[in-house]
Amino acid sequence: MGSSSDSESDISDSEINEYVEKPYEELKAGVYKVKGRNGTLRCPFCAGKKKQDYQYNHLFQHAIGAGKGSSNRSAKQKANHLALAKYLETDLAEMAEPLPQHVVTPAPAVKSEQNDLYCWPWTGIVNNILNEPGNEQCVDSSGYWLEKFSKYKPLKVEIFWDQQERTAQAVLQFDNDWSGFKNVMLFEKFFEADGHSKKEWDERRNSPGSNVYGWFAREDDYNSEGAVGDYLRKNGELKTIADIVEEAAKDKEKIVANLANEIDMKNENLDHLQIKYNERAMSLSRMLQEKDILHRRFDEETRKLQRDSRERVRRVLDEQETLNIELENKKRRLDSWSKELNKREALTERERLKLEEEKKKNDMRNNALQMASEEQRKADENVLRLAEEHKKEKEEALKKVLELEKNLDEKQKREMEIEELKGKLEVMKHLGKDDAAVQKKIKEMNEQLEEKIEEMDNLEDLNLQLTVKERTSNDELQLARKELITSLREMLSSSRVNIGLKMMGEVDEKAFKNACNLRFPPEEAEIKALELCSLWQEKLKNPQWYPVKVTTDDKGNPQEILNEDDELLRNLKDEWGDEIYDAVTTAFHEMNEYNPSGRYVVPELWNYKENRKATLKEVINYIFKQLKTLKRKR
Repeated sequence: MGSSSDSESDISDSEINEYVEKPYEELKAGVYKVKGRNGTLRCPFCAGKKKQDYQYNHLFQHAIGAGKGSSNRSAKQKANHLALAKYLETDLAEMAEPLPQHVVTPAPAVKSEQNDLYCWPWTGIVNNILNEPGNEQCVDSSGYWLEKFSKYKPLKVEIFWDQQERTAQAVLQFDNDWSGFKNVMLFEKFFEADGHSKKEWDERRNSPGSNVYGWFAREDDYNSEGAVGDYLRKNGELKTIADIVEEAAKDKEKIVANLANEIDMKNENLDHLQIKYNERAMSLSRMLQEKDILHRRFDEETRKLQRDSRERVRRVLDEQETLNIELENKKRRLDSWSKELNKREALTERERLKLEEEKKKNDMRNNALQMASEEQRKADENVLRLAEEHKKEKEEALKKVLELEKNLDEKQKREMEIEELKGKLEVMKHLGKDDAAVQKKIKEMNEQLEEKIEEMDNLEDLNLQLTVKERTSNDELQLARKELITSLREMLSSSRVNIGLKMMGEVDEKAFKNACNLRFPPEEAEIKALELCSLWQEKLKNPQWYPVKVTTDDKGNPQEILNEDDELLRNLKDEWGDEIYDAVTTAFHEMNEYNPSGRYVVPELWNYKENRKATLKEVINYIFKQLKTLKRKR
């Protein structure tokens, strides 16, 4: 149920009091439900919030705070909450809990009327202080009078002497609360009981004797002439008891309203924190589910790759065995032919010469087959050795990646547990700052948080070690890749293969030939193309020429992009067109990626079919296919 009807228009702040009666009547008629289950109450105008169960006092404070103190609510919401406060106070007063009894120090009974004017802060006056020769008492010291009247608890004393410094007056300042009022009244009663009050001073002003007189400073003292009157007017003001009581009541009402508003704001903040906590928990749960799915897919893909690798090795071994059997059969056949030729040596000279020639040919074929068999055996051993090394390195890398993934998952789970504990701690701090049980729970949760942080630090150390191992394995794979490039340079150097060697950073000569063929005669075009290609290859090797500018991406991170406004590149594009421009910029990007410091061309295993860097798996598969083709040809 909403806080008001959607068809009603908003009201202004000046119409709040007039609008209160309508929602109040609707509350009485039962249109809005206030009473909940188990004797709890709810706010029908804040239905979208998480917290809906209130005690009577808490709901009353919420209604008062939202109706008077909350500045971020509309006038209609304020009027609705004021109507709720009126309904609670008028119709549900029997559900109110007894309020805690605060001890209030009552104002002491005074004989004077409520409208008598007193000096405030409360002040006492001591008169007829004599500075007599030989007097051992330090009457000119404020510390003496503070000690003398210490039981009345004055805060400070100011002494004013006459021009001859023979007589003086002292002004005693007390606390400005009711306890100070009580003390200064007791101070005055002490002098009244001793017969040296203001009344006696007025009667004996001309011959006061050696005794001191004291009283409570009032209106006549405040308006009097002299140093005491000036001091009172400068440091205080006149107030009646009724004024002070009224100010205290206003301050109390203001404090109550502020506290109610603060409670309402804290409840709103708690609701907001709870919503954020729930959103964060749901997000973390979704992340965990996605990570579990990715992890299962990774395991399935790894097992599939391992099965494929074992199947390929098995097929290669079977084919090698078949080839060896065929080779042995051919050897036996040749031996049989040789024996048969030896039996025919008794034939004619012509036939003998012919047989000798065939025998030589058979011997040459036999030697060639043996050499081919030996070369085949060596190639097979090298390929098997490379395949086995690659398999071991791949299994080791997969094992380390799995272990690193496992530690990363553990680390992320620890981080999520730490975030969850922090969120719970924040909520617990808001819920009960003065509750001993809540404070104990917060302490336990802090200890759990420290343990989780320590576990996460240990996981980070282990993760660092695994990262170092992974980098070492990656370096070993890169060395294996370089060794493969060096060993198989001749096999992979053909331009008609899907997998081969590409010189990264080398300018494509074909683009220059195409452009020069359009401008020069055939006999001059090739020479001109070679000159231009060599010229721009040298420019690419020059480290002082670096046509790059630094920009920032959408996330604010710096990134390098090609400076299309570079003078050399702009002149090249204008003079020779886009094909040569693209060839030079492509070579620059390759050199900047593969060898930015050396600025020379480097070989790389390349998948020409898909125009990308080839993987070790693709290269080994290609070598196996080439070996099979060679075997079939032989």
